[in-house]
Amino acid sequence: MRSDYHDRPAFETIRPRRQIAPLVLNSSHSGRDYPDRFLALSKLDETTIRQSEDAYVDELFSRAPHMGIPMLRAHFPRAYLDINREPYELDPRMFRDKLPEHFNTTSPRIAAGLGTIARIVSENRPIYRELLTLEDAAMRIEGIYRPYHKTLQALLTETVNRFGIAVLIDCHSMPRLHRGNDRTAPDIVLGDRYGTTCAPAIMDLVETVFSSAGLKVARNRPYAGGHTTRTYGRPQYGMHCLQIEISRHLYMHELTLVRHSGFSPMQKLATSLVSALAGFDYMSIARTQAAAE
Repeated sequence: MRSDYHDRPAFETIRPRRQIAPLVLNSSHSGRDYPDRFLALSKLDETTIRQSEDAYVDELFSRAPHMGIPMLRAHFPRAYLDINREPYELDPRMFRDKLPEHFNTTSPRIAAGLGTIARIVSENRPIYRELLTLEDAAMRIEGIYRPYHKTLQALLTETVNRFGIAVLIDCHSMPRLHRGNDRTAPDIVLGDRYGTTCAPAIMDLVETVFSSAGLKVARNRPYAGGHTTRTYGRPQYGMHCLQIEISRHLYMHELTLVRHSGFSPMQKLATSLVSALAGFDYMSIARTQAAAE
C-alpha cells in the first residue's frame, strides 16, 4: 500500500543554526494534515475528527528553534497515528485480519479506544466506517511511527554526545479539567512518571515558570506521561523527559478549535519557559547525581 504521505513529509525536524542547550522539544499530537484516504475511511466530519488534536501546541513553542533548541513535530494527526503508544498497541475489533499474538491488544488505552491507531476521538465518537487491514496498520507504523521514533532517538543521542545530557520536553495539550466555578483542577499538568524520568530540579523549574504566571500546576495527575516519557526518560543514562499538558481553554475555543485572545500570552509564556530551560545549569544535575552516588 502506498503511503498516505508519499508526496509530502509526515513529520519534520526544525533545527536551529546552532543548538545552545541540551534541550529537545517534541510535539507529536499537534499534526493537522489529514490525508484524503483517511478522511474517506472516517464517518466523522472534518471538524469532529480534529477533536483529539493537541491543536497549535507546535505553534505555542514555535520560537524554540530560533532560540537554539531543536523541535520535532508531527504533520500527521493523532487520530491517524499516535506515536505516544507502543508500536503495535492495537484494538483487534478494528481490523478484518486476526492480529498477531505478540501485539498488545489488552492495554487500558485500547479499552478506551486510544491505541496506536485510535478507534475514537473525544467523547467516544468512532472514527471509522469500516474495518481496517493489517496492511494499513503496517503502512502507518512501519512507515511513519518507527521513522519518527528513530528521528527522536537520534536527536537525543546527538544532544547527549554534545552536552553530556539531554532533556526532552514532550509538549501536549489537554481538555479543560474544570467547569463552571470549579477552580480546583489544574491548568497545567507536568508528568515525570512520579519522579522517575526527569531530574527534580527540571520539574521544579518548569512548575515555577507556569505557577509564577498565575496558573495552577499539578504533577502526574491525571497525566503522568505516556510511552514517550517512559521510553526516553532515563536519568541514569543522562536522558531526562518531562511531559507538559497545557489546558486548551487557555488559548483556544475547544469546540471550534479557533484560537482566542489567550493564544499570544500563552505563546509568550511558552517562549519564556524555553528561555528558562535553555539557561538552566544542567551540569548541576550531574554534580547532584555524582554526590548521591
